[in-house]
Amino acid sequence: MRWLMKSPVLLITLMLSTALMLCVGATEILLLDLLTGHADVVSQTIFWEIRLPRVLLSIIVGAGVSVAGAVIQGLFRNPLADPALIGVSSGAALFAAGYMVLDLHTTAFGLLGVSGSAFVGGLLISWLVLEIGKRSGTVSSMLLAGIAFNSIAIAGVGLFSYLSSDLELRSVTFWALGSFNGADWTGVSIALIIPAAIVLLMRESRNLNAVTLGDKEAYYLGIDITRLRQRIVVLTAVIVGVGVALTGIVAFVGLVVPHLIRLTSSSNHSVVIPGSALLGAILVLLADGVGRSIISPAELPIGILTALLGGPFFVYLIMRQKGKLGI
Repeated sequence: MRWLMKSPVLLITLMLSTALMLCVGATEILLLDLLTGHADVVSQTIFWEIRLPRVLLSIIVGAGVSVAGAVIQGLFRNPLADPALIGVSSGAALFAAGYMVLDLHTTAFGLLGVSGSAFVGGLLISWLVLEIGKRSGTVSSMLLAGIAFNSIAIAGVGLFSYLSSDLELRSVTFWALGSFNGADWTGVSIALIIPAAIVLLMRESRNLNAVTLGDKEAYYLGIDITRLRQRIVVLTAVIVGVGVALTGIVAFVGLVVPHLIRLTSSSNHSVVIPGSALLGAILVLLADGVGRSIISPAELPIGILTALLGGPFFVYLIMRQKGKLGI
């Protein structure tokens, strides 16, 4: 019942935030002028070709990363887990850095580009983590494998940064901080994979609720734990892989947002997953709006904002809600 009362608030907040972010920026645009046809050609171009795809992409990626965090926390039964735990973010960063530093655009990899290389890297590392988890059959092994591959990938990014020129180092660093600056309709079209994956994850709500009780209990309830892990990890890797490939790394959202929903509503995944999607979309949308307005006409990478704002707020929640952060 509490969720039914809160969901309209999130929906209305998302709609109002969307309308606001469509107007705010280096160039202010009035929606009324667009609707009545009084906007000039420049404003119309900015709105349809730059502002609208950027807003839509931030909503989709924010929702996807938050849902990925919610299901990973449920799968690992670890309130400190986030999508980076399965190696998708670090794998994407490793392959993107390699593409930029090794100048692979002149090779067969040139067809992939930075985004394609990041997507392939994220899926490859996630697949390796999943394979180790399948061989061992325990969630702990998968967790440890994710930590190990994260360390290896981060070391690889550090090596590429060491070998890079000043310009390449700046490119790697800026990409890793995350930005919606390159959003276009092609990116939005590709990102539509994310809502489809979210719908599939929502169908796993009952299974995730059972897994939080323990593997044995879930097995007695008729759930194939191994296949469930495979589905969750694959869908999460696709969501985060697409998001990271299109925008870079959006830090901290996948960790904080699911906790906010659990602390204010319920730990039931049928509530946590859609709630995380809505709240994550709102937070990333607003963070991107602040990032492109606070030092306009320059932009502040969204990863910096989400970490600076999310970290202290998360600490505040921990202090206020002692003992309530469990899955």
